[in-house]
Amino acid sequence: MEIAVLADIHSNYIALDRCMEHALSRGIHEFIFLGDYVGEMAYPERTMARIYEYAKEYRCTFIRGNKEDYWINYRAAGASGWREYDSTTGALWYAFHRLTDHDIDFFQSLPITRRLEYENLPPMTICHGSPLNVRERMYVDGENTRKTLEQSDTELMLYAHTHVQGKTVFQGKTALNPGSVGLSLEAGALSQYLILHGEYPSGKGIWWEEFVTLDYDREMVIRQLSESGLTRHSPNWCKITEHDLRNPERELGHGNVLNRVMELCREESGEWRWPDIPEKYWDLAMKEIGL
Repeated sequence: MEIAVLADIHSNYIALDRCMEHALSRGIHEFIFLGDYVGEMAYPERTMARIYEYAKEYRCTFIRGNKEDYWINYRAAGASGWREYDSTTGALWYAFHRLTDHDIDFFQSLPITRRLEYENLPPMTICHGSPLNVRERMYVDGENTRKTLEQSDTELMLYAHTHVQGKTVFQGKTALNPGSVGLSLEAGALSQYLILHGEYPSGKGIWWEEFVTLDYDREMVIRQLSESGLTRHSPNWCKITEHDLRNPERELGHGNVLNRVMELCREESGEWRWPDIPEKYWDLAMKEIGL
């Protein structure tokens, strides 16, 4: 059997279409989604429409990522605290106001981890960050990745969140990150996912992985940032997105720039309180990096 594993779509439905097209061309009809369905890119509603369509047509398993918690918690807090036009929270505001209550109810229904079992094949654990924390970053061969594997009751773990494709083997157990469909790192801005193959050599079922990297129409994704109005809502955030899609050899990373923005704010004011970061610190950080 074969299963496609996809993660960290971040509203990039154009890259998602490319990955699904590739998987379906391989005859794959079972899919595992590891969270972070929307965010960063334009038209999150188009990504969600595809998610629901796949769930009807194919065997799909979904879990919750850290982005899903953003929308769930924001709604629970009365949808206040994010600004409509702001590089810190404008992209979050934009995505939230294009999601429906049905979407957020769907996110809320998802667990952060699952144990999956298949006949005559080893069971697996799936999660976004780690089985206990959607925000934990498990890097390839990282200490916490090995510790998590050591404590796992399955020989195979699928995880995401870092946007970096890779494999860790420790004490006879394996952790696989499929990479990011929508906003990959260390992959030249290409889209990535994973195919799991279940086979039975010598009568014993095993899983083996096939990492997939695909190009897609990144220029269309960039055009849609402005076409959709997202660049007005979160100007500097979108500049980083556009830069990283066009300049994969010099990735900036949203988190890296945000850390510098907060550092500049703290240096001048003595403190910072997310998400209340004045836009001028974004402008200073962007000037430093030449954007």
